[in-house]
Formats: sequence, C-alpha cells, structure tokens
Amino acid sequence: MKKVMFVFGTRPEAIKMAPLVKEFQKNEEQFDVKVCVTAQHREMLDQVLAFFQINPDYDLNLMKKNQSLSELSARILMNMTEVFDNLTPDYVFVHGDTTTSTIVALSAFYKQIKVVHVEAGLRTNDRYSPFPEEINRQMTGRLANIHLAPTTVSRENLLKEGIDENTVLITGNTVIDSLLYAVERVEEFEDDQIEFLKNNIDVSKKIILVTGHRRENFGDGFENICYAIKEIAKEHSNVEIVYPVHLNPSVKVPVEKILKGVENVRLISPLSYPSFVWLMKKSYLVLTDSGGIQEEAPSLGKPVLVMRNTTERPEAVDVGTVILVGTDKEKIVREVNLLLKNEVVFNKMTRKHNPYGDGKASVRIVDFFKHI
Repeated sequence: MKKVMFVFGTRPEAIKMAPLVKEFQKNEEQFDVKVCVTAQHREMLDQVLAFFQINPDYDLNLMKKNQSLSELSARILMNMTEVFDNLTPDYVFVHGDTTTSTIVALSAFYKQIKVVHVEAGLRTNDRYSPFPEEINRQMTGRLANIHLAPTTVSRENLLKEGIDENTVLITGNTVIDSLLYAVERVEEFEDDQIEFLKNNIDVSKKIILVTGHRRENFGDGFENICYAIKEIAKEHSNVEIVYPVHLNPSVKVPVEKILKGVENVRLISPLSYPSFVWLMKKSYLVLTDSGGIQEEAPSLGKPVLVMRNTTERPEAVDVGTVILVGTDKEKIVREVNLLLKNEVVFNKMTRKHNPYGDGKASVRIVDFFKHI
C-alpha cells in the first residue's frame, strides 16, 4: 500500500486538490491517504473542506494577520518538518504556485520524500508577474519528482527547462473536475450566501462578475480597474456588476473609494466556493485577475477578460476563451463594450473548446499511480 499525503493551504489549492483527494480515497485498498493543511488561508479554506467533505489529518493553522512571506515560509518549513518526522509518506502532493506548495516541497526534499507537483509547468517567465507565484512554480518544479502537467504547453515548458520527459504526465486540470462536481450540487446546496445572491442579484440583467486581488495590481492598477468598472456601469444601465471584494486593504480601499454608491455596481463580501460557482453560472462575462477562473469560466461558456499583462495560461488566449486586458482603463472598457454590444463576438468566445480538461484529470492521475 502506497502512503500518499496531500498538503495545501489556500482556497484555490483546496478546490483543485479536493477531487484528487476524493479519487484516491476511493481506492483505499491501494492507497493510505493523509491530508495536511497549513491554513495559509483559514476561513476560505474551511469552506472548501466542508463543501467537499474532507477532514484533514493534520491542521497546522498557520494563518496570522499581516505575516510576511518570509515569516510564513519559515513557519511552514518548521511545522512540516515535525509532520514528516511523525509520518514519512511515499509521495507528497503539492499544488501550483503558493508559498505552501514551494516550502512543503522543500521540506519533503530535505527528508528525501518524493514530491508530486499538481498543475505543473505553467509559466509567464516574468519573475515578478505574478508575484510571488511565478518563482514559486519554478522552484517547486525543480524540487518535484513527478510533474502533473495540465496541458501540452505546460509539458513543453518543463521539457525546455531540462525536466525528464518520463516524469511528466499530461492530465488536464483538476479544477474542471471540481467545477463539474460543484455545478451539479449548487442548485440544491444550502448556503446562506447563495440565498443572499438569489434575493439581491437581478439575474434578468447581464451580470458582469468581477474579482481582483493580485499584488502586482496594487496601487495605480486597481484604481484603473475601478475607474473602468465605473465607466462601464454608467454606460450600461441594463448591466449589473457584482464584485466580491477581497478583504486586503490594498484592494478594499480603492474599490470602495471609487465604486461605492455607483447604482448598478454591487460590492459584496467574499463568497464561498459554492456561492461563487452559482454566481459564475448566472454571469454574462467575467472580469478577473485570477488564474483559476481563466480555466473554470470557459467550461460554463463565460468569456473572460483577464486584468493582467501576462498569463501563465496562454492556451486560453490562443483558443480565444480569454482576452488579456491588463489594467489599462481604456482597453478594459473597450473589450467589455464589444462583448456587451456585439453578439457575434460574444458567441464566438462562448463556443470555444476549453483547453484545460474534461473533468477526468483526477481519474487519470490515480490510474497512473496505481501502475508505478
């Protein structure tokens, strides 16, 4: 029996690791499955764990207000050393580009435990965009023994960096597995936030869903985004813009200063995963600086405008489900207006094939580990 441990700490990691954890747990005769959470995010992480009914075996509870990346990294490293002293798995699974992923991979390397990198090979090749995620991904890639790449492009990125092709498996992205599971559940799922949305959002209007939290957009970038949203709202009275506002003051302060009181802009609290999926289903288009939403929204037929200058997910740009608009106010307004006014352009984006998977990534990964 192989001992496998999944370690994650943020809401995006939990969403993407949950279906993989569940799939491994279905094969308990072959795998001894353990889950460890660092709680780099706390409340948002717990919501996902509850939705997917996952109970961690280890909870490091490391979230601390205003802690620096250096402090968080040091605390993860020290605490994971204790976890690995207690249990030595055959494989440690980490995900993506977070501080948790990189430092857990480093801790496992020190213990000579094999590291499996889920969602491996994404690159912008700009070390400060996104920050610190780009370097986190590259560092985790150097530490990993097995690389689960979501796409052919991701695999090619790894091979260019000298990674052994025999250690790379193309799987699709597990976020699509989670999304398809969630879409089936959310209509019947009891959630106070979903009820709030049903009672307060006019879904007869075209809904523009906005999310924003990237460090590299702090300052002028967020102000430009907000002024663009304000202009779009004033020009289109038949549109309702819904913005779950991140609690970070670098986001919240400019958003409230510029957008509070604008009639058809709804500034709401951050949403749980099921309520966010419900709202994304009802949306007409999505304006975001998130990575995962670039993968999720196309599966629901939602055009995505990405408020970043670079993306580690070029496949979506190449096939036309995503458009990069950066934080250029004029470009954001222009591209949103085009999608709102031109049905031909809108329909062309909604009917594109999603390059990130078919919802069976977790099955492929478990089958791979059954045979190694």
